[in-house]
Amino acid sequence: QVQLVESGGGSVQAGGSLRLSCSVSGRLSGVVMGWFRQAPGKEREFVAVINTNGDKTYYGDSVKGRFNISREAFKNTIYLQMDSLEPEDTAAYVCCAQKNAGIYYSSASYEFWGQGTQVTVSS
Repeated sequence: QVQLVESGGGSVQAGGSLRLSCSVSGRLSGVVMGWFRQAPGKEREFVAVINTNGDKTYYGDSVKGRFNISREAFKNTIYLQMDSLEPEDTAAYVCCAQKNAGIYYSSASYEFWGQGTQVTVSS
């Protein structure tokens, strides 16, 4: 059984920073991992993704230049450094992973999902 567990969420004021982490338990290797977020009344939104080696990343347009995803090569722990947070970033941030090389910005491509960690940004 594979489980993804996120941590690092919390409440911050606009302009602040948070760093999220996601760790995988169980037998899982050679996976692309990433983050999506979902706020009430909004569709799930792609945030960031990183390849197995940890040397290629892609970001959603709304977070480019503010967020950074990272991992150690071939390790199943990833991080999301979030800077210059704004109230619009308020959401549940969910870690995910996929074995196949699916479309990285589509939630349907990911087979494994965590429960999410809440990020709340106040003005």
